[in-house]
Amino acid sequence: MKITILDVAPGEEEEIIVKCHQIEDSLKQLLNRFKQGKDTITLHQNGDICLVPIQEVYYFESIDQKVFAYGKKEVYETRMKLYELEEALMDTDFLRATKSSIVNLNKIKRLTPTFSGRFEALLMNGERIVFSRQYVVLLKERLGL
Repeated sequence: MKITILDVAPGEEEEIIVKCHQIEDSLKQLLNRFKQGKDTITLHQNGDICLVPIQEVYYFESIDQKVFAYGKKEVYETRMKLYELEEALMDTDFLRATKSSIVNLNKIKRLTPTFSGRFEALLMNGERIVFSRQYVVLLKERLGL
């Protein structure tokens, strides 16, 4: 796959052109992210479709093959798989914490090392998330520890 990025002249409209043999689901999701903008994510709650600012999401968690997004007090469901979210949020402040969760690093109030090399994060909404040993290295790297 070849990626080309060109500067546009002042006043010229930005444009994305996709040349492909077949549009796969991952490409559709990426294009939808561009259409929506980086600041919002489409989530579902009680049958409604909600456009939620991504920075209002504290963490994502996969439970029984469903993925939930947790806000300060709200709980939403997303149709995306956790690995798709991880890819979509790669250049943001979200980081995988366990096999079943992704955490917004901006919503961490305090980190506490625990036994066996894990970290426990106290989020600003009072919930606690454990970073498994597998992801602690990435956490330390992202936080400069």
